[in-house]
Amino acid sequence: MSADFVRTQTGAARAAHTKSSPTDVVTDTDVDSERLIRRELTHRCPGSRIQGEELELAGGDNGIEWIVDPIDGTVNFLYDLPVVGVSIAASIDGVIVAGAVADVVRGEVFSASADSEAKLDGRTIAVSGKTELPQSLIGTGFSYDADRRAQQAETVGRMLPRCRDIRCMGSAALNLCWVAAGRLDGYYEQDTKIYDYAAGNLIAERAGATVEAPASNGLHLDIAATPAIFAELRELIGAIR
Repeated sequence: MSADFVRTQTGAARAAHTKSSPTDVVTDTDVDSERLIRRELTHRCPGSRIQGEELELAGGDNGIEWIVDPIDGTVNFLYDLPVVGVSIAASIDGVIVAGAVADVVRGEVFSASADSEAKLDGRTIAVSGKTELPQSLIGTGFSYDADRRAQQAETVGRMLPRCRDIRCMGSAALNLCWVAAGRLDGYYEQDTKIYDYAAGNLIAERAGATVEAPASNGLHLDIAATPAIFAELRELIGAIR
């Protein structure tokens, strides 16, 4: 429903305001999309807590929390570039138990739960199974903070000679889903927020990826990769600060 709504606004987006930096934009559609999702979640699962990117935390007492990114890839959306997602995850007592990511432009839906395989439009998916980093395609993204971006450029400089190539496509959630589907062999990004990766991490993990979330490494760094290349990938980006 929300992805359908965002799709209708494609090509007509305008920046409403900025958040952490002048490049961290928000459109009216981001806010409207989150309101639409919240109304639906409140109707279908009353009493839930809802944590979203654009609106204030909504309290609840049933033990369920929904983690919502109403548009993942807002800069792409603003520029009418075709990599835009909507991400929703569910947690119970702090543990992510289900997630779904919709590709707004392609109309694909990736999903998984803690006790099921990852799926794309209902079809089971799995990571690529690449065994060597030099033959692996790696996705990444960059912080909105200029100083942090300079450090991340150094990481890309270390990475680029060691892998097949690097892609920066502007949506953490879709990058993670593409690792799950074997379209990327690995992905890493620093300074992502929980609403960026909550659903995507679960989908990648249930598709067979090795996943390391920011909370576990103290570097605000999210990593997902086919298992055979994960250690080498992790080592290459390990100097990031």
